[in-house]
Parts: sequence; C-alpha cells; structure tokens
Amino acid sequence: MRALKVLVADDQNMIRGALVALLEMEHDLRVVASVDRGDLVIAAARRCRPDVAIIDLDMSDVGGLTAARMLHESLPSCRTVILTGLARPGVIRRALAARVSGFLLKSTPSERLAETVREVASGRRIIDPHLAVIAWDVGENPLSEREVEVLRHAALGAEPKEIATALRLSVGTVRNYLTTVVVKLNARNKVDAVRIATEAGWIP
Repeated sequence: MRALKVLVADDQNMIRGALVALLEMEHDLRVVASVDRGDLVIAAARRCRPDVAIIDLDMSDVGGLTAARMLHESLPSCRTVILTGLARPGVIRRALAARVSGFLLKSTPSERLAETVREVASGRRIIDPHLAVIAWDVGENPLSEREVEVLRHAALGAEPKEIATALRLSVGTVRNYLTTVVVKLNARNKVDAVRIATEAGWIP
C-alpha cells in the first residue's frame, strides 16, 4: 500500500519541523512538502499533489482557513486538517464552512495526529471533542457579515472615520453598526464587544 502524501504548513519553524519529524516516523505517511507561509500552500499542493494538508490556523500572512478554502477550490481531492493552539468556538463553524476535514488542538497527542491524517484521507471528518463541545455551547454568531467586518476593523484599532473610508460607508453608519454590535453581544462597550467576539471566534 502506498504511503499517504502529506503537506505541512506552519509559520513557526520549530513547530513545523516537529510536525514533519513526527509524521515521518509513521511508516504509511510521507511528508512531500513543508511551507512556512499560507500563500505557498496552493503552489506546493499543485506540485506535490498531497492526500492531506496539515495547516496552522494562525499563520501571519494568509490564515489557515483561507488557505484551506483556496486549497479545496484548487485541489478538491486534498483533505485538510487545521491545527490551532486556542479553543475558539466560532472558528470551528467557519472551518466546517470552508470544507475542512479535521480540526485539532496543537496539544493533541502525536499519535492522534497521525490517526487523524489516515481518517480524513479515508473520507471521515474529525473534530477535536473539546472544540466541538465548546462550539455547541456558544451557538451561532449573532452578527451579520457587515457587522463582523466593521468590528474586525475596530479590533485592529481603526477609528469610525477610518473604517468608513475602508468600507465605503458613512461615519454615521459605522457608528450605528458598532452600537448594534455592542447591543447584540450584550457588551459594555466597543472594546468589550471585540473581546467577546474574538474569544468566541466570530472575528478572524
């Protein structure tokens, strides 16, 4: 039986190296590509045609979910497993929408990672039980796409005028969106709304 081909993407060199070393210890897994940027995933996948791509959620350039979504569109046969160090429930919902096949915490035992690669390659979808329970408890994101967009800019420190310019809205409209967000999230203010949304994984 041929070995499953695996691509690893993580912008932290030590973690990426450890993942490659762990996977290469498995007789039926072979790492065919290792990249340190999300924007390199597609080119590497097209070149090496992996069966499974293991992608870090929080890469600094192109995020893991964006890379996974692009990979699914470019190479549907390649399954994706997202790794994250934080349990953010809203992210899981976005991962499922991006057709991610697996979602694991980085604290997962190494043998479980290898098992997950095999399982998703066979067509199964694997979600860390801890993450699944948290996502279930938190529920759906109450914010609209536009509200999320406005809040994401606010989270980066942008003032209403800057957000209005970036999104081509009036300053008054931006302020209305921020007020609505605070009310929907039962937050004390804009800063608290950003905290709540970030912890829930509702803003990337």
